[in-house]
Amino acid sequence: MQCEFKGGNFPVAVCYLGAGQALNCESGAMAWMSDGIKMETNTGGGIGKLFGRAFTGESLFMNRYVAERGGIIAIGAHAPGEIRKITLSPEHPIVVQKGSFLAKDESIDLSIFFQKKIGTGLFGGEGFIMNKLSGTGDVLLEIDGGVVEYTLNAGERLTIDTGYLVMMDATCSIDVQMIKGVGNILFGGEGLFNTVVSGPGKIMIQTQPMVQFVSKIATMIAARTQK
Repeated sequence: MQCEFKGGNFPVAVCYLGAGQALNCESGAMAWMSDGIKMETNTGGGIGKLFGRAFTGESLFMNRYVAERGGIIAIGAHAPGEIRKITLSPEHPIVVQKGSFLAKDESIDLSIFFQKKIGTGLFGGEGFIMNKLSGTGDVLLEIDGGVVEYTLNAGERLTIDTGYLVMMDATCSIDVQMIKGVGNILFGGEGLFNTVVSGPGKIMIQTQPMVQFVSKIATMIAARTQK
């Protein structure tokens, strides 16, 4: 996937397709495209894939763009931040949070990833089900704000607040940790639980989860309305 990133903090990925080349995108991700590119809407792999996408919170259908001749298609982010291209191999599948997937080569398989621990699914902030991307090719991920990357060694852990984890290698594991101390729980503003990711593997963290940003704006609007 050959892409050029434009737009600064309001990014789009301008992807160049050769004749016959196709790109699978999240529904509504296309910003503009050149003449000669055909759109096909599908379930992304059958009824099973459709229901799986419903569980992850993604749109039920996926758009497939095929270049009848060479052309461009621009994939836009839904919020201020970054778009990152990640190259995968069969030995390097990744797990991403719901809402971060934008587009992929046709050779990449998008499936669901179940949290094995009930506590992690209930309280980890990422839900029971995340997206797993595997195969050979490139994927585009949407990141709210900026991105910070870490490579964790085996057994090394990082504690992350809800909504900040964007991607982790499939070799990593995820768990939850209850915040200690009544005062910290009542007045710390961090809720009851944090997400704990353990290595080995690479992780990506976003600096401004849109859910938290929108919640802050809503709180400010409500406060002004009450005056």
